[in-house]
Amino acid sequence: MTRIVIPEHSLFGLANLPYGVFSTPGAPPRVGVRVADTVVDLTFVDDVFAAPSLNPFMAQGHARWVEVRDQILDLVSGDVPDAAVHPVGTVTMHMPFEVADYVDFYASEHHASNLGRLFRPDSEPLMPNWKHLPVGYHGRAGTVVPSGTDIVRPTGQRKGEDAPTFGESHRLDIEAEVGFVVGTPSPLGTPVGLDDFGERVFGVVLVNDWSARDIQAWEYVPLGPFLGKSFATSISPWVVPLLALDAARVATPPQDPEPLPYLREKDLWGLDLSLEIAWNGQVVSRPPYREMYWSPAQMLAHMTVNGASSRTGDLFASGTVSGPEKDQRGAFIELTWGGKDPVTVNGEPRTFLEDGDEVTISATAPGPSGTRIGFGEVQGRVLPAR
Repeated sequence: MTRIVIPEHSLFGLANLPYGVFSTPGAPPRVGVRVADTVVDLTFVDDVFAAPSLNPFMAQGHARWVEVRDQILDLVSGDVPDAAVHPVGTVTMHMPFEVADYVDFYASEHHASNLGRLFRPDSEPLMPNWKHLPVGYHGRAGTVVPSGTDIVRPTGQRKGEDAPTFGESHRLDIEAEVGFVVGTPSPLGTPVGLDDFGERVFGVVLVNDWSARDIQAWEYVPLGPFLGKSFATSISPWVVPLLALDAARVATPPQDPEPLPYLREKDLWGLDLSLEIAWNGQVVSRPPYREMYWSPAQMLAHMTVNGASSRTGDLFASGTVSGPEKDQRGAFIELTWGGKDPVTVNGEPRTFLEDGDEVTISATAPGPSGTRIGFGEVQGRVLPAR
């Protein structure tokens, strides 16, 4: 038997217990939980974790999530079977869940205002609808990939002098986001109310929604993002349960004008997450998620208010997380002001991503009694276009 030693300031202590899908040599992928610097095989708790995905467990619903979390806490607080414990550096991580649908929002007022000033300098930064609803679009579930997956530079049409041109993106960018994973589905025709958020959403991941700004700029009017966004979206391997985030809950910034009734929040579902973006190993920005104008509960309510169904494994992301300061911007188009104001990365002026560049996004949040919990990292490296 093994007694897991948890260092005092570990971001993966007993207050966290994130889920992920891992494999070891000669054994198939299954679900584990991260405890300090170890991964504990949860097939020792329940056979549902023998699946190569969290979806079967998430589909069991909120009451079961609470029950199993207590069982896991009991297991890892005592002696754990040796065969269940694996050093985190010896396992291979996989996609933690099967993505049913993917929706991306645009929930940061700072980000939306900055892009409005860049793209429409002679107009109001925000479009007339922005403070009345969480603006979003439907993405492509099949190109959501786990952290560590290399990202091939996309090709597509770009605006030219007299006619569009075709080729690789010259303005490849990132978007540092927070993603929410639906566990309990909702049927067609039945909106999910704000009060149901805590029982519908299973957990949280970090997201890098890679963006080809030049392709997107040419194609997005009038129907919105398409090829400039659909080539890759990276997520972190650990799903932090919503049950672990009580100490991180805060109010969203004041919403003025007051939203329509279906978006008026009574419970607080803003989250005090501190993100960090590293470009080729150098930290270039620290976006604060607590600055997001729209909460994830409001996003889910709006996403389903027309009667759209939700499914186990649905992923919806916040959109770029940005704060009011320059070093809190969550996309390089903002950080470099459209490429006009380069940042220095390892001694070189940089604007958009070059082949070989690597981006890593990490985050922490408050835990109980002054502790902090971690979300791990979402990492990706840019490969040349094919």
